[in-house]
Amino acid sequence: MSTKTTHELRQISLSHHLARRILASFLITFAISRTMVLLMSSGTLPDIYVRMGDTHVHHLAFGIILIAMVGAGMILLRPEGRGLKAASLLYGIGLGLTFDEFGIWLHLDDFYWQRASFDAVVVIAGLLGLIAVGPSLKRFRPRHWITAFGLIAALTLFGMLVVMPLWSAGRNFGTQLR
Repeated sequence: MSTKTTHELRQISLSHHLARRILASFLITFAISRTMVLLMSSGTLPDIYVRMGDTHVHHLAFGIILIAMVGAGMILLRPEGRGLKAASLLYGIGLGLTFDEFGIWLHLDDFYWQRASFDAVVVIAGLLGLIAVGPSLKRFRPRHWITAFGLIAALTLFGMLVVMPLWSAGRNFGTQLR
């Protein structure tokens, strides 16, 4: 069994800490987004949707912009300490805003309450949760591998369920699109 250096242990601890920050900000953003849309739809909150003329700018656009900004900042600035913690928080918020409306960008339909959005959030939260609490690959035991293969099977099934409607649309509308 190999012994880890203090630096390696700090890196693993930091990775788990950042994954927990991303997971928490992701879930909180998702919950707030869903709650606000529900309250605005019911008339409890005023309509504060962002509009450009007659076009409703969905919050996934802000999530994509936020993820792009965090990605650029991570590559160009390579933050450490507080900057890295802030980036993980902003990244989780961007993920929450984007994947809350996953169904909209997947199906290009303006219907907010799509099952694909909720399913995507569950998959992302599960992956982040595993990263946050899971052991490093070197410390995987048989039960970890079984869980990992189960997760891969679930992700494969989810991917197939996402792609199948696209194949169907291609068969049904392919001749019209040429």
